[in-house]
Amino acid sequence: MSPLLIKISKDFATLWTTIDPIGNVALFAGLTAALTRSERHRTALKAVFYATIILVAAGRSPEEGRDLAVFPLAVPSIAGPGAMMAVIVLTDNDVYTVPERLETGVVLLLVLFLTYVLLLFSDAILRVIGRQGASVLVRVMGLILCSLAVEIVLTALGVGGWMPGAH
Repeated sequence: MSPLLIKISKDFATLWTTIDPIGNVALFAGLTAALTRSERHRTALKAVFYATIILVAAGRSPEEGRDLAVFPLAVPSIAGPGAMMAVIVLTDNDVYTVPERLETGVVLLLVLFLTYVLLLFSDAILRVIGRQGASVLVRVMGLILCSLAVEIVLTALGVGGWMPGAH
């Protein structure tokens, strides 16, 4: 497998698990249950838009307000500390070239777009998997995130060959 494809896969896995679109579906459905379908769609678009701005700009907090799309959906749910850390680590100027950082940006936008699509279909998804299924998926995403975090820490520490079969 090419190094670029490996990096894209790792970036996607890291961003997918830190942004956690599946976990956000349950939160979104609960917070927007009283809204109309068009209001939910508008809130989903705004939440992902705000999260995109926050993650691309890496850190400026939105102004306080009553907009569900800003708080708690965009921050801290979609653009939470884990997602911010992932973006910073995956675009480190000392490690990655400009084309590699642009690739990470494209992967970030893809994950955010998929988050938006999942938020749009949150009602249907929850009908299919149920609240228990959403709870299980959140925990699975947590386990994946933990494994990626361990890999990042071990790589940063320069621990080589920590996995069986690693060279």
